[in-house]
Amino acid sequence: MGIQGWQWLLILLVILLLFGAAKLPALAKSMGQSARVFKGEMKAMKDDDTTAKDADAEGATAPNAEAPTSDSRGNASSTT
Repeated sequence: MGIQGWQWLLILLVILLLFGAAKLPALAKSMGQSARVFKGEMKAMKDDDTTAKDADAEGATAPNAEAPTSDSRGNASSTT
């Protein structure tokens, strides 16, 4: 039920007639740049999600880890 080879050929012919041979390289370049930007944004979103999940995981353990650190800082400043 998918598009067969001759149907792809017909679609390409229609695109060629609509845009002309001179505009096709510019159109392909533009589409490539758009795809590259889209991939970059998707990667940035995944990195942001990973960073947020890591921050949430550290946030759950951070209060326990921060309490001794603040105590040791107070002791270090009082002894000097």
